[in-house]
Amino acid sequence: MVNQQNGKNNKNVAESIKNTAGSAFETAHDALETTEDIAMNTVDAAKNAVQNVTGNKQNNQGKQR
Repeated sequence: MVNQQNGKNNKNVAESIKNTAGSAFETAHDALETTEDIAMNTVDAAKNAVQNVTGNKQNNQGKQR
């Protein structure tokens, strides 16, 4: 009877560890996706800023002629 109880406890502990690890990996994965989204938004904003600056320079040069 004691061995059966120990086996059930071990199984419960193993399942708990597995569930905790799964949650931790899911959290890490979500954090990486959020970081990627922020990085890509930053790249897009920088691209737009460069296009605005170069576009403005081209417009100003055209007006001076």
